[in-house]
Amino acid sequence: MREALLNIDIPELTLFRKGKVRNVYDMGDKLLFVVSDRISAFDVVMPNGIPGKGRILNNISKFWFDLTRDIISNHVISADIDEIVKMEKVLKKYKKTLEGRSMLVKKADPIPVECIVRGYVAGSGWKDYRKTGKICGIDLPNGLKESSKLKEPIFTPSTKADEGHDENISLEKAKEIAGEKTVDEIKDKSVEIYVKARDYADTRGIIIADTKFEFGTVDGKIILMDEILTPDSSRFWPKAEYAEGRPQKSFDKQFVRDYLEALVWDKTPPAPALPDKIVAKTLEKYLEVYKVLTGSELVTGE
Repeated sequence: MREALLNIDIPELTLFRKGKVRNVYDMGDKLLFVVSDRISAFDVVMPNGIPGKGRILNNISKFWFDLTRDIISNHVISADIDEIVKMEKVLKKYKKTLEGRSMLVKKADPIPVECIVRGYVAGSGWKDYRKTGKICGIDLPNGLKESSKLKEPIFTPSTKADEGHDENISLEKAKEIAGEKTVDEIKDKSVEIYVKARDYADTRGIIIADTKFEFGTVDGKIILMDEILTPDSSRFWPKAEYAEGRPQKSFDKQFVRDYLEALVWDKTPPAPALPDKIVAKTLEKYLEVYKVLTGSELVTGE
C-alpha cells in the first residue's frame, strides 16, 4: 500500500498550528491549510494514516463550502494549487505535495465553540439518551431507538480542544463562552447548513446523521471555517441500508472507531496501529462517499 503523508515540513513558513489532521501555516493576513493523511479517533491520532485521505477531505470540504456559500460566507480564498503558488511563490517547490490537499484561507478569529448538529440518535447521543432520555440535556420523546431520526435536528455545542477530548456543553454555557448573540447566529446557521446538506445528500442516497461546524470572525463578520461535512466530521450512512434500532453501515471513520472499540485499549495515547485491511477499507469508504456526493472521481495518488 502507498505510504500515507503524516508529516508536512515547509521550513520557509511559520507553523501556526498543528492539529490532529491539518497543519496550518501563517501567511500574514492569510493561512495555508494543508491536510495530512493522519486519522484520529476518540481524539487520539493513530500512528499510521490513510494514504490519500487528506486530498479527499480537502476536496469534499471545498465541495460543501461552494454549495453552502449562499447561507454564509466561508474562509476559502483558493483551493487551486496553481492559483495558490501564483499568489505565494515560496510554495512552488512544494507544489506536488500540496496539490489537492491545501487551501489558502482568510485568517479568522475562531469562535471557541464547536457546533454539532444531530439529525439522528447515534454515537455518544445514543449513549446519552439511553441513560437520561436526553441528548446533551435536550429533552427528547420516549421510545427512540438507536439510529432513530429526530423530528427536528438538534444543536449540541461542545468545547474545542486541539488536544484531548472535546466536552459537550449546554447552550447556556456556550453563550457564556462566546456571547448570546454570536451563539444564536452560529446555532441558526449550523442547523440551516445541516438541513441543506442533509436534503442534498438524500438525493444522492446518503443520510447525514450528524456533523460539526466551526465558525470564526473576520472584521467582525461571522464566517464558516475549518472543514465541513467530511467523513472525519460527520456520520454518513447509506440510505438504502438504513433501519432504526441498530448501528448503521457507514462511509465515515465510524468504521475505524468500531474496530478500536473491539480492542483492549483505554482510548489514551499511544494508539494502536491500524491493520492494512482497516486502512484499505477506510480509504475505500472515503473515496466512495466523495464520488457519490460530488458525482466525480478523485485521484489520490501522490
